[in-house]
Amino acid sequence: MDKYCCEDMKYHANFNCDIHEDPFECPDKLILFNKRDNEYGLIIHDGGTSVIEILFCPWCGKKL
Repeated sequence: MDKYCCEDMKYHANFNCDIHEDPFECPDKLILFNKRDNEYGLIIHDGGTSVIEILFCPWCGKKL
């Protein structure tokens, strides 16, 4: 996605960890974007690969 609702969303949507290859292993990776479905989700850091779809930005509240 080229446009972001706020700088925080831009940072977290594009965050790439230098230590962890798998975004589900990185505690600093919070947002996952599914390009196929054009959806954003919050990563559930419980050892699995669960994501909760979000419809609004967690930082500014704008609709995604």
